Amino acid sequence: MTLTADLFWSFRSPYSYLAIGRYRALAASHELTINLRPVYPLAIRQPDFFERNHPNWLSYTMRDMIRVAQFHGIPFGPPRPDPIVQNVTTRAIAAEQPYIYRLTRLGQAASRRGKSLGFCHEVARLIWGGAQDWHLGDHLADATRRADLDLAELDAEAVEDAESLDTEIAANQVALEIAGHWGVPTLVFDGEPFFGQDRIEMAKWRMEQKGLRPR
Repeated sequence: MTLTADLFWSFRSPYSYLAIGRYRALAASHELTINLRPVYPLAIRQPDFFERNHPNWLSYTMRDMIRVAQFHGIPFGPPRPDPIVQNVTTRAIAAEQPYIYRLTRLGQAASRRGKSLGFCHEVARLIWGGAQDWHLGDHLADATRRADLDLAELDAEAVEDAESLDTEIAANQVALEIAGHWGVPTLVFDGEPFFGQDRIEMAKWRMEQKGLRPR
């Protein structure tokens, strides 16, 4: 019996990146389907979030995500460019956002095809794995091809069907909150949320209780 779970996920979240490869490997090695459901990051949903945070929040998060990557042997580099345009000093979010809307709509278009887990992982490896100018040249096209998708097709859909895609993305956020959380990465299995990259083993443990088996 193949089990199913939903993974709520954001392109701007370093912890989402640090979790997705391990979740993808789990789905590949076990009788498990993970439906990745992208959401817009807090910078879009709550632009003042970073301004309201404790002054130590950013420095601690930077330190922690680097050591998590080192601990798990995951390639990690600062995003160049950041998917969110933000003033590093003031933490203010720019009004114009040329990357995150395109990325998230592409992720939802991939979700429509049942391939968002692979697509988002391949793209996240560019953004958070250290690729310079991931938005230029063939970077995204090659990553999309590795997920068995066509970037031109997804881009056309992201433009022509942007309103419907945004409605679906908003529904993903609502579903996440109904499941009992608000942040990413959160895996929801059998109605139970598992928040954070440090809950993967616990999520697997729970799924094993419900019959998860290797392929």
